[in-house]
Amino acid sequence: MTITTGLRLETLTPKNIEAALGIRIRPDQEHAVEPVAHSLAEAYVWPGVAWPRLIVDDGRPVGFLMAFLDIDWLGDGSLVRSGLWRLNIAADEQGRGYGRFAVDSVAAELRARGTKELYVTWHPGPTGPENFYLRLGFEPNGETSGNQTVGVLKLS
Repeated sequence: MTITTGLRLETLTPKNIEAALGIRIRPDQEHAVEPVAHSLAEAYVWPGVAWPRLIVDDGRPVGFLMAFLDIDWLGDGSLVRSGLWRLNIAADEQGRGYGRFAVDSVAAELRARGTKELYVTWHPGPTGPENFYLRLGFEPNGETSGNQTVGVLKLS
């Protein structure tokens, strides 16, 4: 199956919240990304920073993403960054280009806001998403956030 022309991001609403909450990743990936409900709780307490979206293909929910916009990265006001906070592609929808669409969509949103770099973090290891992000052009920048690798994609 390939991505169709009906692929889009939707803002979360009362009409699609259950679809978003129903997105389930593969069990072997659960250590690497929080469930959608956790992301939505974070979006609630980070208004204006969190940018949650449902990924829909021809009316069918296939994933969820949440970007972070202009977050105080170090907590002291000295470094502001934007990027991809969460990416959950439904287990039976993986490998069809939806993850790439999600990253491209966040990149387009950040470019429109004048942002020059897109940041992401990932759990290292064989069952983590590192290879996915590296294939999309992210480069580790030598930092870690907790136990996660920090990667950056230049948007210019």
